[in-house]
Amino acid sequence: MRRRLIGLLALALLAAACTAGGGGSDQPAATIDPNANHAPLTLTVWSDFSSRELGVTTAGLKTVSQRYPWMTVRHIGSKDDQAIQRAINGGTPPDVAISFTPDNAARFCATGAWQDLTPYLTSSKIDKAKIWPAGVFSYTSFENKQCALPMLTDAYGLYYNTDLFAKHGISAPPKTTAELADMAKKLTEYNPDGSIKVAGFLPLIGLYGSTTVNTFGHAYGAKWYDESLKPTLGSDPNWAKMLTWQKAMVDAIGYDKLQKFAARMGGANSEFSAQNGFETGKIAMMLDGEWRNAFIEGDKSKVSYGTAPFPVDADQPGLYGTGQVGGTIAGIPKGVKHPAESWLLLQFMTTDNTYLTNLAHGLKNVPSTVEALKDQQLQADPHFKPFLDVFANEQSTFKPITPIGITDFDLFQSFAQKWQAGKVPDLQAGLNQLDQQISKQLQLG
Repeated sequence: MRRRLIGLLALALLAAACTAGGGGSDQPAATIDPNANHAPLTLTVWSDFSSRELGVTTAGLKTVSQRYPWMTVRHIGSKDDQAIQRAINGGTPPDVAISFTPDNAARFCATGAWQDLTPYLTSSKIDKAKIWPAGVFSYTSFENKQCALPMLTDAYGLYYNTDLFAKHGISAPPKTTAELADMAKKLTEYNPDGSIKVAGFLPLIGLYGSTTVNTFGHAYGAKWYDESLKPTLGSDPNWAKMLTWQKAMVDAIGYDKLQKFAARMGGANSEFSAQNGFETGKIAMMLDGEWRNAFIEGDKSKVSYGTAPFPVDADQPGLYGTGQVGGTIAGIPKGVKHPAESWLLLQFMTTDNTYLTNLAHGLKNVPSTVEALKDQQLQADPHFKPFLDVFANEQSTFKPITPIGITDFDLFQSFAQKWQAGKVPDLQAGLNQLDQQISKQLQLG
């Protein structure tokens, strides 16, 4: 599982779809006794899983029958948020929906497309603060509506090539972004013609999906919004500080040279293939999610590596050990025919620690409950443990979610790509304009 992004056009489709209504009641039905006899029932789960990940998740969902012998789960993959929304609008929603786009949780909550789970949680006597780390609520609730729950998650950190570290006399991974920049220079190797042979670190925003304004921004404690949901990209100096650091790394090697190097690797298409720059030893340090461990194993990469929290701004050392978190979310769509049974299934999918740890083993994702994080097999893996610790850290969060979904991220990401290419003459003016653009989108809804 990886966080999937949808573009502006797709978001517009989702926005339009949210105005339509589905069948069924918006009010949750009373919960049922999970131990009571029940007639056989098949419930449908939709997700955007495919290939190997679809198989792993389907196998995990079959174990629900061990808890509820009367329940059979039919899992259908390759269903993105737009497909789920169309089904809701048409009155034929799945019994439980899984989304890879936590940015959309605010829209699901605000429009009622996914039901508020608070009554269910209360009825089932589930204490959210005891079940899940605090970070999950940054991307599963909006305006006091808990319309989604986490089903596994992602955490981001630093991967580093230990052979290249030893070759260049580096004994430990960087803890500050300044140290990262210095090490990147030492680790970068060149061909006789001056082209890059090995990149110490690839700072290009947008090349690989984990290298974003949000993951970099977290290293500087940069804030997207104030308490009134007013954009603060221009007023929070940490954004300009982060972008200045990022572009300095780009300029130290050369934007065009970095682009050519990336193209020779296969560009963005190499991210989830055996040609990934880190897996082939062409990138010495890389920002990525916990799932990279599974790809390194699956691709039979021979890279010797370590993992650690991503470096942070030297002026904010307390941030070290934190990072962006956020992954798969699940909820009960509006208009389901069996809401009480849907809740039993959703509760199993998001709170059963055996199910979550087994799924985490298969998908190589971070399990999302406090108890599941203690899993000995995951804790014993030195490559995986840093990501467990990042997720458990109280300062690790997702970006603030709003009813405009991923529009704010798309606008900022596009701006950052122009910035790194040297096409933004005035950084502060550009950030101020971004605030205005996002504010306008928020007003439009």
